[in-house]
Amino acid sequence: MKYLPISSQLFIRNRVLFSNKISDNSTSIFNSNDIMPTNADGTMPFRQNNDLFWLSGIDQEESLLVISPNHQNNEMREVLFLKETNEHIAIWEGAKITKEKAFKQSGIRTVYWLHEIEEKLQEILNQTEVIYLNKNMHSRLASEVQTRDDRFRLMITKNYPKKQIKEVAPLMHELRAIKSDIEIDLMQKACDITEKGLRRILPIIKPGIMEYEIEAELMHEFLVNRSSGFAYQPIIGSGIDSCVLHYIDNNKQCQDGEILLMDFGAEYANYASDLTRTVPVSGRFTNRQKAVYNSVLYVMKEAIKMLRPGTMFKEYNKEVGRIMELELIKLGLLDKHDVEKQDSKKPPLYTQYFMHGTSHYLGLDVHDVGSTDWAMKEGMVFTCEPGIYILEEQLGIRLENDILITKDGPDDLMKNIPIEASDIEELMNS
Repeated sequence: MKYLPISSQLFIRNRVLFSNKISDNSTSIFNSNDIMPTNADGTMPFRQNNDLFWLSGIDQEESLLVISPNHQNNEMREVLFLKETNEHIAIWEGAKITKEKAFKQSGIRTVYWLHEIEEKLQEILNQTEVIYLNKNMHSRLASEVQTRDDRFRLMITKNYPKKQIKEVAPLMHELRAIKSDIEIDLMQKACDITEKGLRRILPIIKPGIMEYEIEAELMHEFLVNRSSGFAYQPIIGSGIDSCVLHYIDNNKQCQDGEILLMDFGAEYANYASDLTRTVPVSGRFTNRQKAVYNSVLYVMKEAIKMLRPGTMFKEYNKEVGRIMELELIKLGLLDKHDVEKQDSKKPPLYTQYFMHGTSHYLGLDVHDVGSTDWAMKEGMVFTCEPGIYILEEQLGIRLENDILITKDGPDDLMKNIPIEASDIEELMNS
């Protein structure tokens, strides 16, 4: 891995928190993600299952974690199964993680090779009443691909039909939503790398530059700072594509007078950052562009103030919508009287120009696990990303920073990243 070693204390602590949440006489099992094929003998880059990583720090394919806090044999309460290096693997792929290194990374002393799993797992599960199994239960799940966890579940239910099966995902959502100090430091590192990327690209953005050239410069800056790359597919959209929420082609030439919306973030140690800045291709905002920009920035600043313990998403979104309505009226995009008499049973009028949510959880996933039914709590991290999209003007403005909830109020992890219109212009013309 490119990132620096992480203290095993993070993962030891995480397993203690997890073990305190599960039933007595139970076993929980976590699988690594698959290595996905492309064609022929090609594969996609490996990305570890975030739950397994959060609990163990193991960042290798074909790994499996078993947690049985009440097992009568202390050595079997936390067990890792790993892929063993052989002569072929050593030559073609490089040596895999050793048992000693696995202990150093995870704090787990009992480590077996995968070929031992059938015997050892049976030994564990024979003393278990409840088996917790994992699967993707994210509210925005859209994939139909069968995962390693899905296949493992089929095997368990077939071989252990009398065991009670419980879902582990809801417990992991609760736990992962609250970030520890070490996690916050890792996320801050991701944000700091993202800042370096923005400062790298702003001076080179000029009429005629290709969107993909900007993407390439960001990737260079991320990699030289120990990031594995983008935390998600970057959006580098100029002109009319600044109004396309998930534009990822990044293949056009930026033209004089256009606006350029850039939504990107570096990943560090599997943790995501998520930034959006919108800049003028020419280096100077027009009066109209600046007016819309400053309205979005005002809404963002007001929204950030509400990101504090006890805030409920429903009330938060309602208040952000009210603030946005006033800005849209000021910009001449909505009529005050139309807003006053709008039908409450229909989508609010402001959604014509601001059609997405203001905030989402952030962590190991860009759209991290957590529920919008929960009150915001200390240790949660959210994006704040209002936007105004005026398709008829080919003008889309979105701004986004990453905010940590603390007992003293919001802590902007991107507070050092330029955002004022004047600061953006100064850096672009430096």
